[in-house]
Formats: sequence, structure tokens, C-alpha cells
Amino acid sequence: MTTLQPLDWIIVVGYFVIILGLAWWVIKQKQNTSTDYFLAGRHLGWFIVGASIFASNIGSEHLVGLAGSGATDGVAMAHYELHAWCLLVLGWVMVPFYMRSKVFTMPEFLERRFSPSARTILSAISLVAYVLTKIAVGIFAGGIVFSVLLPDMSLWGLDSFWLGSILVIVLTGLYTILGGLRAVVYTEALQTIILIFGSILVTIFGLHALGGWSALREIVGSEMFNLWKPLTPAGIESTWAPVLETSRMAWYFNDNYPWLGMLFCAPIIGLWYWTTDQYIVQRALGALNEKEARRGSIAAGFLKLLPVFIFIIPGMITFALASSGISPEIQQQLIGPDGELIRENAQRAFPLLVAYILPIGVRGIVVAGLLAALMSSLAGVFNASSTLFTMDFYSRFKPEASQQKLVWIGRVATAVMVLIGLIWIPVIKGSKGLYDYLQGVQSYLAPPIFVVFFLGVFWKRLNAKGCISALLTGFALGIFRLAVDTPVKLFNNFEYTHGSFLWIINNIFFQYYSLVIFIVSVVVMIVVSYMTEAPSYEKISGLTFGTVTDTHRKESRASWSVGDVVTSVSLVAIIVLIYLSFTG
Repeated sequence: MTTLQPLDWIIVVGYFVIILGLAWWVIKQKQNTSTDYFLAGRHLGWFIVGASIFASNIGSEHLVGLAGSGATDGVAMAHYELHAWCLLVLGWVMVPFYMRSKVFTMPEFLERRFSPSARTILSAISLVAYVLTKIAVGIFAGGIVFSVLLPDMSLWGLDSFWLGSILVIVLTGLYTILGGLRAVVYTEALQTIILIFGSILVTIFGLHALGGWSALREIVGSEMFNLWKPLTPAGIESTWAPVLETSRMAWYFNDNYPWLGMLFCAPIIGLWYWTTDQYIVQRALGALNEKEARRGSIAAGFLKLLPVFIFIIPGMITFALASSGISPEIQQQLIGPDGELIRENAQRAFPLLVAYILPIGVRGIVVAGLLAALMSSLAGVFNASSTLFTMDFYSRFKPEASQQKLVWIGRVATAVMVLIGLIWIPVIKGSKGLYDYLQGVQSYLAPPIFVVFFLGVFWKRLNAKGCISALLTGFALGIFRLAVDTPVKLFNNFEYTHGSFLWIINNIFFQYYSLVIFIVSVVVMIVVSYMTEAPSYEKISGLTFGTVTDTHRKESRASWSVGDVVTSVSLVAIIVLIYLSFTG
């Protein structure tokens, strides 16, 4: 039986009408060139840039995965959300280099800094990463939402999970393929407003059903509000052990998040994602100028703080409603016969709160917000993927291709990426949780990319051979770990011999393995660079701190004001305040 009533359906249908109407208006605008299609003509203002960055980031992994982690482990995962400061690094440190280079893609920037081979390798790695993370995760989360809200829906032998996944793909892919980045960013700006408003309503009504903030803290306990203290049982002296063992799982924030890994690994992943990933940075590249790109990044930083309160807290509320018995319907789905939380069902936390706590009408608004997040996240990665394939592969092998041909190829590439993502869904379904899966894969693929971008910008002596060696070595280490992990996720009864080499690799905390990849990549890049010839500093003028000219500095300085500095400092102060507030 559906949990949506006629009024809810009217609101949801109205949402689709508005989104498709806005997309159609954008599609009717002339987009005859690759700049128009892939970068919205480089005419985006700061609000559109900021809202689009936020909407692209806040997608399925938050609605389903982050809320689920709130239900299982409290505010532990807020560490990743409080990396909003990384957006300041994007705006103040990396944007000047990106805007000066006038590139379409992040791999293209590596070509300017290092070599064409570096561009090709990063493009390939990025496309693999998008399939393994953003596309498949977005499709999977869409299915989860529909399976909760419309559990009895079926057609042609497909249940609500698969029907929901396919529906989200088709609708999102349609306006993304036709409208390009301009359609993506303008619909994302509207979807951001709907998402924030709807999620705030979920938090308000959830707390009301529970009896308020004090009731939440009383039911879930202080540990779920503690960002700092690992759950260390009596008699345990160390909390750094790199290998996960069942008897030691309680040493950490949860089964898979040791404090040492969170401290050192999480910032690496955050800086990779927010400052070097095509998926995010493409919005800044579409800005009118450096000033608009920087201000958009700052605005996105403030918006990025919201998930702690509109996703993690609702997940904790859902757990409290289930464990206390206040909501028998939610309790039946989340609490097992032994009285403990069923972890594999926790990723249903947010849609369960929507289905059983919200009143009619409000539920429709929030479902529209859920769909907005799912669609905006997928639309962003579809467009980023098509840009990478078209500009970094096709246009280089077919330099004579017309602008119209490039746009057509971008649309075809989007459709292909969708099909590949569908194939990967069974692997995600075998994982412990959506957010665990996402953070794990990103941790294996991100370190070498972070290394070549940041060392490349800050260290002018490093060259193309060092960059390529670091990318290939780091990527090989990451793929090796994924290959070792995949059979365990796919087959329920599969396990490696206890104590064997592959067992150790599979059981090392993913953060620690990620740090190994990072260290190896740094060493390889530096050693290989210094064993080979220095790059031409004239060729990389303006692309590293060591080759920035006085003219470059003056142009960059003219793009920011005291107000930009004040808002940036305010963002850092708010982040510190949140950290201090969540101390148990």
C-alpha cells in the first residue's frame, strides 16, 4: 500500500512539471558550441555556482547513506560534512589557477601543467571513479527511496526498487542529455531550495514526534553526539590498529572509522573531492570570472554545513523513534528480534521518517526534495562524465569534429555511462552500507589525484614523468584493493583464509590503506621527478605558485574584497563551533 496520498502526488507531479518546464526553457536556449553545452557559456553567477555545487554534492549518499550512518553511529560521519573548509581552498587557492588556464576539465589542467599523457590517465581514472561511485550509488539510492515509499509497486516483473532506479535515471538523463550544464545548474539551483526546505521539515516534525531535542539526547545517549571520543572499552590501550577484527570493532567511531584514519585520511579525500574533481569544479569553471567562482565556492561552503542537521540528525531521530517504540512501524523495520538495530536496514532511515512521521501534504514536499537531491546528483555526474569523455578523449582523437558533433557525442556518452552504472548496482547491494561503500572506493582512488594536483601547484620542480608515475602507481594500488574487496561484497559466503596476505589487505581499514596509497604516491612523484629533467618553467607560467607573475597576482587580488575575507573567516569559525558543540 502506498504511503503517498492524493495531495502528496499533486505536489510531486507539480515538482516534475516545474523542473521539466525550467529544463525545457534552458534547452530552447541556443547551445551550438561545446562551451555553451559543457560550461554554460562561462556566464554563471556566484549564487548559481554555489547552489549547483551544493546540489550536486547532496545526493543519494546523503539522503540514504548519511542518514543511515546517523542511525547507526550518530554524528561520527559529520567529520566528512564539516570539510566545508575545503571549498575555501577551492575558491582561494585553486580557482585562480583554473580560471587562468581556461580549461574545460581537470584532466586538461594536468595537461597544461604536465603533459597530454597525464590528462589521458586522469580522465580514465575519473570515468572509472564516476561509474564505481556517483552513478551507481545514485541509481541505487533512487531504488531505496522508491522501495520504502511505494513498496507494492511492480511492473513487468520489476519491483519498486528497480522501477524507482530506472525512473530516476530516465527523467534525469533526459534533461541532462538535451540541456547540458546550463540545464543542470539552473534546475539544481531550484532543487537546492526544495531540498533544504523539505529536509528542515523532516527534522522539525521528527523532533516533534520524538518529544524534542532533549528527548533525542536521552534516548540515543551522549556517545552518538560525540565527534571526538572513540568508543574504547575498558582495558584497551590502543586505538590505532590498522586491521579490522570482529572482537575489536568497538574500538572506533563505528565498524569502519578509526579516529586516526578520520584525522589524516578524511582531509585528503575532502580536498580531492572539493578542489580537483570534475564533478564539483566544473561549476566553478562555468563562472563568469574568478570573483564569481570564488564567491560561489564560499556560498557552497556555508550550504555544506546543513547536512549535519538535515540528514545526520534525522537519521538519529529515526533510530530513537525505532528503539523507543514511539513509532511501531519504523521499529518493525529497523529493530531486530534481539532488540538491536538491523544495520543493513539503516539506510532506509530517511525515507522511513518521511513515510511514517510527516503529515499529508508535507510528505509530498519532502518527497519532491528527495527526488530533487537524487536527480541533481545524477545530473551533475552525467554532465561531468560526458564532458570528460568528449573533451579529453573524443575531441583529441577527432580534432576536426564540429562543435555540433562534440555536443552530440557528449549526449551519447551520458547514455552509455548510465548503462554501465546499472550493471554495478549488485556490488553496492552487497556492501555494509551506501556511505561505507562510497567512502571506501573514494579513498582508494583519490590519493594519487590529490597528490599530483597539489604537489603540482605548490612545487614547480615536479615534472610530467613524476606525475604519470604517481598516478599509475596509486591507481594500481587502489584497483588492487577494490579487486580484493569485490568478491567479499558480491558473495555472502566468500572469505579469505584468516591471516593470509589477501585477508590482511581486505581487512585493513580503508582509511589506513588510503594513507599508504597517499604516501607511496608522494614518494614516487618526488623521486621520479628529481631523477629526470626539470619542466620548462616558461611553459607552466601561472600554473604553479613558483611561476605566478606580478600581473597574475594583481589580477587575482582585484577579484576579491574584504567582504569575501570576512565571510570565509566566519565559515571557519562556524565549523569550529560545531566541532566544539558535538563533544558528547
